[in-house]
Amino acid sequence: MNVDQLTVNTVRVLSAESIQQANSGHPGLPLGSAPMAYTLFAKHLSFNPLNPKFDNRDRFILSAGHGSMLQYSLLHIFGYDISMEDLKNFRQYGSKAAGHPEYGVAPGVEISTGPLGQGIANAVGMAIAESHLAEIFNRDGFPIVDHYTYALCGDGCLMEGIEYEAASLAGTLKLGKLIVLYDKNNITIEGDTDIAFTEDVKARHIAQGWQVLTVDDGNDMQKISDAIEKAKAEKEKPSLIIVKTVIGYGSPKAGTSAVHGSPLGEDGIKALRENLGYNYPPFTLPEEVKKLKKVYTERGEKIENAWNSLFADYKKNYPDLAEKYEYFKSGKLPDLLNEKTLFEFEKPDATRNTSYEVLNKLSDLVPNLIGGSADLAPSNKSNMKSREYYSPENRGGSNIHFGIREHAMSAICNGIAACGGLIPYCATFFAFSDYMKNAMRLSAIMNLNVTYILTHDSIGVGEDGPTHQPIEQLSGLRSIPNMKVFRPADGKETAYAWISALSGKGPTCLVLTRQNLPQYENSSENALKGAYILSESKKTVPDAILLASGSEVELAMNAQKELLNENIDVRVVSVPCMELFDKQSAEYRESVLPNSVRKRVAIEMATPDTWYKYVGLDGKVLGIDHFGESAPYKVLLEKYGFTVENVVNTVKSIL
Repeated sequence: MNVDQLTVNTVRVLSAESIQQANSGHPGLPLGSAPMAYTLFAKHLSFNPLNPKFDNRDRFILSAGHGSMLQYSLLHIFGYDISMEDLKNFRQYGSKAAGHPEYGVAPGVEISTGPLGQGIANAVGMAIAESHLAEIFNRDGFPIVDHYTYALCGDGCLMEGIEYEAASLAGTLKLGKLIVLYDKNNITIEGDTDIAFTEDVKARHIAQGWQVLTVDDGNDMQKISDAIEKAKAEKEKPSLIIVKTVIGYGSPKAGTSAVHGSPLGEDGIKALRENLGYNYPPFTLPEEVKKLKKVYTERGEKIENAWNSLFADYKKNYPDLAEKYEYFKSGKLPDLLNEKTLFEFEKPDATRNTSYEVLNKLSDLVPNLIGGSADLAPSNKSNMKSREYYSPENRGGSNIHFGIREHAMSAICNGIAACGGLIPYCATFFAFSDYMKNAMRLSAIMNLNVTYILTHDSIGVGEDGPTHQPIEQLSGLRSIPNMKVFRPADGKETAYAWISALSGKGPTCLVLTRQNLPQYENSSENALKGAYILSESKKTVPDAILLASGSEVELAMNAQKELLNENIDVRVVSVPCMELFDKQSAEYRESVLPNSVRKRVAIEMATPDTWYKYVGLDGKVLGIDHFGESAPYKVLLEKYGFTVENVVNTVKSIL
């Protein structure tokens, strides 16, 4: 048995043993896909296991993340910091070998995958990022950004709608350095794919602008390698390599759904070893395989050293570009808080418009901003006027036409962020954030710096009706850990929201109005604390506190004036970002919402549940617990009680 075949069988057995030890996992994909994954790692993938974040490495994404033991076994064999103990503790607390590949947990894992299809869209984002950075920085003789993006997927990934969206865009954009290996085993949890998936995958991807190659034997490593070489040679189209495999290859359950997501059992492991002719002790590497660590570690160091030498020469020849490249990669920002023009607004305006002003000022200050909209830029005001559009003819453009593909758009931005060097944003109507929810959740899991521009934020969109009027979305997004949700009340709060989004860790949603709002003299940098006193009462201890976000702050301010006419003195607190306010010191939170003032009314045109933690048992929330209707928005505000009169009466009712 040659060393390539021995290593493939080691990957298979090691994966099956780890899954058996955990009594949990998916052995089917690692057993079937081991030859293609090993061929990629050994013959084509450019990486340095001693520096998994080496700038010019190729990116590998296991889109079929349930087969994670395949990746962990390869990373261990190829010299990454994944120990045999990690493999023995697969899916256990504290192990780097988590149930699905986790970004920031296991070195060599480029992005978190598991929800099927996401990884392919992430790969599209990484391929966009590579081509954009290459256009900006590469010069003749200095290809300092020059890497491929590979993804390995299964039948399930290709059934998901997000893959259709992402593949369509990838073909349109002619992402020639994107290569997807398709583990075609024709089996899912419920059985043969013929029960639900009979389309011609090859024809579809050709129609979407892809090169499609086929390998009829998933164990033929030479044919797989030849296909990868052909894919790398195609510069104008992304490539899909369809590799016909047998799920659970070598096991007694091979070719059946029973091997997809259940351990083989001790008898199954024994039979696997016999079928593969593999006689080595459990959880050990054959000596010939052990030697690969040294081989590929040395190869990786040579690859990185060659790039470092290239970059050193690049720095001498193009010092300004080299400095810019290092700035992009550093994640640093200019001192945006001292940029006075970001906070200058003269007239009432919708926060979608003030966001547009801020974004376009930022586009001159933050050169590595990149983003776009799901075909709504004229309405959600998300394009950078001084920048060109990204296209096959202009890779240097940084406005992106995502098309009407919200789910893929969000996952693509995750890929751009994880690739490094760029700060992505994307935009759509707030109600359509539901299409993006899974990818937004992954942004938060990975703490990726992605900014979501979400406009038309309430029943204030009026005539469009309940399909376009978000009600429950604020509560849903606020419930996601690590996600900041900003709903600014004016231009200055919008500017601070943008600054927080770009300078913080993790994703941020900017929830913005279509209707005009006032500009408040007292809105301030305290917006960065999540909530602050916008208008103080005249009394040392106010009679009540009004809390609101976004457009409803205007209601609170006007109600404060009316209440004062009746000798009721209230404080108005603007709450643009609950997540930031909840992280402030107890002293600050007490200064804004003192425990001694228990009469509180919160106002927001959305489901009310997130506000009860602030108003308590003695307060009330003016919210919406039903869907909207199609009508002029001012009519809806009156019908649903979002009037100064109703705010005043609500305050009086609790005093």
